[in-house]
Amino acid sequence: MRIEGAGALIAGGASGLGAATARRLDAAGARVLIADVDVERGEALAAELGGDARFVRTDVREPGEVEAAVAAAAANEGGLRVAVSCAGVGPAQRIAGRRGPHALDAFERVIAINLVGMFNVLRLAASAMLANEPEPGDGRGVCITTASIAAFDGQVGQVAYGASKAGVVGLTLPAARDLAERRVRVMTIAPGLFDTPLLATVSDDLRAALAAGVPHPRRLGSPDEYAALVVHCVENPMLNGECIRLDGALRMPPGGAAA
Repeated sequence: MRIEGAGALIAGGASGLGAATARRLDAAGARVLIADVDVERGEALAAELGGDARFVRTDVREPGEVEAAVAAAAANEGGLRVAVSCAGVGPAQRIAGRRGPHALDAFERVIAINLVGMFNVLRLAASAMLANEPEPGDGRGVCITTASIAAFDGQVGQVAYGASKAGVVGLTLPAARDLAERRVRVMTIAPGLFDTPLLATVSDDLRAALAAGVPHPRRLGSPDEYAALVVHCVENPMLNGECIRLDGALRMPPGGAAA
């Protein structure tokens, strides 16, 4: 899929993995639309990128807001060709413990944002891509979702997060098969430990310990490395219906957050 001139929607694009992706796609010539609930960061990033980059305040749980963001991303000569879903939350809580049972509303919120919200972006972006003329050797567009290695190695306190990300992994292949006839590809990336705002609140000692657990390279991942894989997924037409772990060979042990 050719990136230059294409419309690109990045949900959760105001910070972390999404912001790095917006910068990479913009540098490759895409017309970037940043969709996020963080207005201050989203507007600042759009101003930093300049040119055709825009920001639209978007809650991925709201169909009308996602429809508006998709329409804005598609409103250019190249159409919407790339949709990347990075929006997510990851609070920690045990199923049962000294604080009582896991709060049901907390579980529902994680599923609503990480899984239902991701699917909301996927279904609306893919629908918009059907209006595109297919590119020779590829197709009409590429949708990339973000899971986590917690989908496979969920730790203590990650029941909601792990379930939401396992759902993202589980729908990747059937989504790709659903859209194959219309020549829209679907890929998922499952990052390991990355230096994002989700880890920004932990102590330096804990960050160092987490980094030391990665076999190689022995450090936290850079958001730009995630963004580089997004670009490759877009440009390589044989990547479809697969989840790629991006984790430096890390396999998380059972211990983790114990809320």
